[in-house]
Order: sequence, then C-alpha cells, then structure tokens
Amino acid sequence: MAEPETKARDDRSPWNWLLLIPIVVPVLPFIYNFDEPRLFGFPAFYWIQFALVLVGVGTTTLVYQMTKRGRRP
Repeated sequence: MAEPETKARDDRSPWNWLLLIPIVVPVLPFIYNFDEPRLFGFPAFYWIQFALVLVGVGTTTLVYQMTKRGRRP
C-alpha cells in the first residue's frame, strides 16, 4: 500500500514575526502599571489593556491578509 504524500509546510512567512507584538507587549507591566492619565474616568490600566486588545486584533488581521495571498483556494 502506497504512503500518501505529505506536503511540506509553507507557512514560514516573515510576516508571522509580527504576531510576537500582541504576545510580548502585554507582558511588559511598565507600559500600563500606572493610574494617570484617565480616559473618560477610567484609569490608564484599563484603557491601555483595551488598546492592547485592538493592537492584537489589528496585528492578527494584518498578518492574515499578508500571508493568505500565496494560497490557492
């Protein structure tokens, strides 16, 4: 019985390195470990965390869009 051919992975795009941004930045507490300035009454900790979620979504979307171009349907 013949073995099915396995295709080598082709997802080694340099764009994938951008995915480190939403992983590393939230781990750095000096970025958001303060109370001031407040935005709409919310301390900086909370609105910076929300901004980091948006950075993660934006980064993931960018990497997806830049790496899907070479794929066949």
